[in-house]
Amino acid sequence: MNDGFFKIGILTLSDKGARGEREDLSGQVIREMISGLGEVTHYQVVPDDLEIIVKTLVAWVDRDEVDLVLTTGGTGLSPRDVTPEATARVLDWEIPGMAEAMRMASMEKTPHAMLSRAKVGVRRRSMVINLPGSPKGVRENLEVVLPALEHGLKKLKGDPSDCAR
Repeated sequence: MNDGFFKIGILTLSDKGARGEREDLSGQVIREMISGLGEVTHYQVVPDDLEIIVKTLVAWVDRDEVDLVLTTGGTGLSPRDVTPEATARVLDWEIPGMAEAMRMASMEKTPHAMLSRAKVGVRRRSMVINLPGSPKGVRENLEVVLPALEHGLKKLKGDPSDCAR
């Protein structure tokens, strides 16, 4: 079992970013915010392409055994926003409370939060979390789930301790 130090992947979904036309500021925010949780062992910027996203998620989890994958981008209503569909294809089960908590907290700041289709779930013993594409949205959403991440990841890795205090 892991001692609370996890292998983390950051997957940025951006057509412009993949072409080198936009700096990945959201990925940088994620890296800063999760620094105490583990090591970023995987990082990639890929286009908003369903098959590429699926293949990357599967490879990182199944082959490389990344404990936590944080995606940024592609969770809205634009035709190229396919991150939730790609994520749904690879998940064994969802963790709806985390996605709901992110939307709920975001709703306090903007009514547009209700348009988010972000998913959170588990593949094998790894957690996948979809975050918005903007640095501000990443920060606001990750702040909501960060307090529960270490506990959730430990449980996924087989921590036998009781959850109640």
